Amino acid sequence: MLRNMAIESEFLKNLLEAPGPSSFESKPATVWREQAIGYGADVSTDSYGNVLAHFNRGGRPRVMLAGHIDEIGLLITYVDNEGLIYFKGIGGWDPEQLVGQRVRVVGYAGELPGVIGKKPIHLMTPDDRKKISRIDDMWIDVGAKDGDEARSHVRPGDFAVIEQPFVELLNGRFASKAIDNRIGAYIVLEAARRAQGQTAEVIAVATVQEEIHGVGAAIATHALAPDVAIAVDVTHATDIPGIDKRQQGETPFGSGPELSVGSYIHRGVLALLRETAEQQGIGYTIGLAPRYTSTDADDIAKSRSGVPTAVVSIPNRYMHSPNELIDPEDLEHVIALLVAFIGRLDQNTELRQP
Repeated sequence: MLRNMAIESEFLKNLLEAPGPSSFESKPATVWREQAIGYGADVSTDSYGNVLAHFNRGGRPRVMLAGHIDEIGLLITYVDNEGLIYFKGIGGWDPEQLVGQRVRVVGYAGELPGVIGKKPIHLMTPDDRKKISRIDDMWIDVGAKDGDEARSHVRPGDFAVIEQPFVELLNGRFASKAIDNRIGAYIVLEAARRAQGQTAEVIAVATVQEEIHGVGAAIATHALAPDVAIAVDVTHATDIPGIDKRQQGETPFGSGPELSVGSYIHRGVLALLRETAEQQGIGYTIGLAPRYTSTDADDIAKSRSGVPTAVVSIPNRYMHSPNELIDPEDLEHVIALLVAFIGRLDQNTELRQP
């Protein structure tokens, strides 16, 4: 269990371990929904699976906090006569991350474990050994004796995710699959809960299909018509070898929230976030988004006649891998900033683009 008792450890663990890639988010959405109900939120689910948790309904302004709940995964394409299962990637995979991994296959007949296979190095030609692994050269083996047995469990259109358990490391740091971006979904719900009693209505939204640039955030924003919105996501921690800080900036573990500057970012919201962080003594870094943010903010900001939107991110090591890694101090600082920001809003707040 996480040493920082402010963190809802069991909820976070269950959320991260639930299988749910883009377009198949119902299992993690159920975990998130049940927690929101337990917090006393007014909870609903829309037609595409976004879960919306309202706190202080009827307050003003209306604040939307969005964290996407999908993860990258694998879509089953074919089952051969030997019982081996072939797949395509859902979202942005580095295929090298898949080699030798264990997976959880969510088939039409239920869930079952499997392993990702490829030709052993002993059987490769010298030229093969120099090549980068490709998804087309891999398969999933569930231990089936033949194709008929495999097809009695799995068919094309089913999915699989990496099977990596939540693990706590030194200093309370923790690793898991799906931190991108279940950690954002966790943060927005926790921040909304802690912000209760403020003037604003806060709607925490667990959005779907962000990893494939899908419909989730756009649908939720259109329905809610918020006055202000913040997308919470992960950013690359730059305190690992090989990162060019001249291009990526500096966002090491312990640096707190990253505030994005650039495309889709409303400068009035950003200014209030920066001012709030400085008043609260919360350290932060700046992330640059000159073309787009590659987060839900890109869909939120352009909804209806425009929603003043910002992006707040948490440093994450080894993004889009089976072992993404987070520092709990950063987690608490992101939540604290959001709660303090919401506390500064009332019905007279004007967020203008300077």
